[in-house]
Amino acid sequence: MTEKQVYILVTNTGSLLTKLIKLYTKKPYNHASIAFDRQLSEVYSFGRKTIRNPFIGGFVKEDVKAGLFKQADCAIYSMTVTEDQIQKIKHYLKPFEAQKKDYRYNFLGLFGVMFNKPIKRKNAFFCSQFVAYLLKESNIIAFDKPLSLITPDDLQRAPKFQIVYEGKLKNYHNENKAEKVSLPLDFAFFTK
Repeated sequence: MTEKQVYILVTNTGSLLTKLIKLYTKKPYNHASIAFDRQLSEVYSFGRKTIRNPFIGGFVKEDVKAGLFKQADCAIYSMTVTEDQIQKIKHYLKPFEAQKKDYRYNFLGLFGVMFNKPIKRKNAFFCSQFVAYLLKESNIIAFDKPLSLITPDDLQRAPKFQIVYEGKLKNYHNENKAEKVSLPLDFAFFTK
């Protein structure tokens, strides 16, 4: 059985909405995304659809090298999963991609988290609720509370995840570029 990695990215972009959420949570990271590769080229979440308006939100494929992510602080976690589990996650992801216009951000759900009252809405998720949904439906993690109460901090504390990196997101990308291009000395000599 082939083993793969799935990644959870939690961030603090420093946006006004993030600062407001942070006032309540007192946690360093208040946005969560899921990724399928170490380079974070395939990253999915529920968040803002336009950089200028945080209230227009829904399902998004995130470019973590642009926009609000350019100066973001982050923590990246990985978990070893099977190829079958990756395929299950992608299976549950397909409807979101195919019908992304039908999905919206679950702002009311954030109030549910504040008051510890689950608020589940049709076709509406907030970031960590979405990531938890994919992990639960793919039989990777069984959460001990309703998905509409899962926070980025809950994802970070999931026992199967291991920290990969913590710091500026832009520095993570620079470190990975260096890893990709470094060749053994003898191999570099023969490629000149």
